[in-house]
Amino acid sequence: MTLSVFIGCSFITFGPAFSLFVLTIAPDPLRIIILVAGSFFWLLSLLLSSLVWFIAEKVNESLGQNLQHQLLVFGVVISVLLQEIFRFAFFRILQKAEHGLTVFTNDGQPPITVRQMSYVAGLGFGVVSAAFSMLNLLAQASGPGTVGIHGDSQYFFITSAFMSLALVFLHTCWGVVFFGACEHRRWFGIFIVVVSHLLISVLSLVGPLHKVCLPAAYTSLLLLAVWAFNVAGVSLRGLQRFLPSGCQTNEQLPLLQPSLEEE
Repeated sequence: MTLSVFIGCSFITFGPAFSLFVLTIAPDPLRIIILVAGSFFWLLSLLLSSLVWFIAEKVNESLGQNLQHQLLVFGVVISVLLQEIFRFAFFRILQKAEHGLTVFTNDGQPPITVRQMSYVAGLGFGVVSAAFSMLNLLAQASGPGTVGIHGDSQYFFITSAFMSLALVFLHTCWGVVFFGACEHRRWFGIFIVVVSHLLISVLSLVGPLHKVCLPAAYTSLLLLAVWAFNVAGVSLRGLQRFLPSGCQTNEQLPLLQPSLEEE
């Protein structure tokens, strides 16, 4: 039973992301570099938030107060804000790199656009976030033991896997919306990304995942996915043309095309 839980949760969490990597990122070395760089920036935000948490914990101990729950909420908020700050820093670096890459092309166009970079960078953020969320749980899921034997929820591992999967796609959508908002100076888009990220993260501290956080996460994902497709310039007509013929012609995703058709 434990082996099947381990395999199932692993495929739920990382299967879709691995498929996206193979189909849309692996053929292009530049996209792989951006994916790894995005993961590195997320790790930097985690390192800094861990440092802030360590300092806050030491201050709490020195004051002799029991503020563990407040510190936990504080740590989540700081972690989310730092992730978005590093997402903005990564956008600025990629924006400068886009102009530099035009030197190496004959037509004066960059080999990868900001829209493509936003998708790849967001996926990098999401994959490493899901990895840090699930690796310890997967190690426990491999056994020995029985889930829920002491009265805990039997759905803990499966709901955690679906929550990590939602984070992968949420970070991807957040990346597309955030980069688009930064590129066009639309501060409302940045505000929505930060607020929705804070909301989903704080809700993960409230009650069982399958009762509170999962419905909110997948509802937000649906809305953000529609917004992200709109920001990427993917039209309904373009999707209708792509879906019936995508498997036969082996076309790339409309989101990743060098030039996107604007309706």
